[in-house]
Amino acid sequence: MNSEGLRAIQAPLKERYRETPEAAMITLSAQGRIGEGVSCKIETGKALVVAGLHPATGGSGLAACSGDMLLEALVACAGVTLNAVATALGIELRDASLRAEGDLDFRGTLGLSKEVPVGFQHIRLEFTLDTDASEEQLATLLRLTERYCVVYQTLARPPALAVTRKAVIDHVSHEIIADGH
Repeated sequence: MNSEGLRAIQAPLKERYRETPEAAMITLSAQGRIGEGVSCKIETGKALVVAGLHPATGGSGLAACSGDMLLEALVACAGVTLNAVATALGIELRDASLRAEGDLDFRGTLGLSKEVPVGFQHIRLEFTLDTDASEEQLATLLRLTERYCVVYQTLARPPALAVTRKAVIDHVSHEIIADGH
């Protein structure tokens, strides 16, 4: 795809969203169901993924670790965004690879220390690009990739979270809402 093709595909969408802003608001969802042992089966829309404990917390290493999945989502989103931005700017990428690394201290997850946060303490995203683009073009490419990558921006500026619980009583579901942070 070239920049004209990408613009042609996106132009009617952009126009529609300018005219009807509410049409741009779409709710994405993910769902899963607990599995055998300490696991959860995630329906990705493309395949079934079984997520489980990381070996550092007692997992076998056979199930996908949700921390790895978060980093994979970051790499996937940044890669798609990088490619779209490069296409829109007319920057030829002969090749591009992305790598995300995140540092976790599992003492927090295992409840061994209240001072250690649960979750990633640092995440690094690295791009290796094979291109003849100038330094200025590359700076623009990476700035716009960062700006428009949904997963990157969600991690950089966490949204408000809410937790709900549905209780099943006599085989009838009842929703109970609790605010999360």
